[in-house]
Amino acid sequence: METFRRLFIVAALAGLISGIFITFVHQVSTTQLILAAEVYETAGEPAEAAPATDPAASAEGTTHTHTDGLAHEHSAEAWGPADGLERTLYTGLADILTGIGFSLLLVAAYRIWGGQMTWRTGLYWGLAGFAAIVASPNLGLPPEVPGTEAAPLLDRQIWWVATAVLTAVGLALIFLGKRYWWAALGLALIVLPHAYGAPQPAEHVSLAPEALAHRFIVAATIVGLLFWAVLGAATGYFYNRVFKDVAA
Repeated sequence: METFRRLFIVAALAGLISGIFITFVHQVSTTQLILAAEVYETAGEPAEAAPATDPAASAEGTTHTHTDGLAHEHSAEAWGPADGLERTLYTGLADILTGIGFSLLLVAAYRIWGGQMTWRTGLYWGLAGFAAIVASPNLGLPPEVPGTEAAPLLDRQIWWVATAVLTAVGLALIFLGKRYWWAALGLALIVLPHAYGAPQPAEHVSLAPEALAHRFIVAATIVGLLFWAVLGAATGYFYNRVFKDVAA
């Protein structure tokens, strides 16, 4: 129980620092691009031809058919945080919770590994986390701005999780394995999901300009790199401080 308490303290401190840091980075990078893309997404949604005559339909939302022949339902009660301070606060909360969650994974890995941890060692682990969670999945499923047609959500989630897990295991085999064939197996695991291929939509359609979508991919990748670098260094530093009196 004492070990778990210390691990949670490390994860909470590192997650809080990395979450607050990346929230500010989001505000000057990806958030601005998302807001710009939402302008195109809103402009691309056709207005209703006529108001609904059924009070129940008005309360529950409306359904219409776009020019692509597909029926779309719009909820009249759809909620989202208002632009400005409210949106920033929700983004910050999500970033902090994400940071704590990934910090728990890192510190658990540190404990299982059992080696000496410093901020520099943690940085290396953070870069490995970036490769597994951001870089490798982005090769098949790059970040998308609002208004972009995508493959079915469940298919994308399954491929993303499989890619992240296989990449993490592959990197562990390459860098922590003691046999050459372990490294070969690790490389094969990293390549496997990309050889299989990520799920793709029937047609690639984006309401936002291609240049904006490309800028978002680059910005999101850089933000991911910064997040994992800070997260790794912070977890390594606090882990060393909190567990310095405990034998590995």
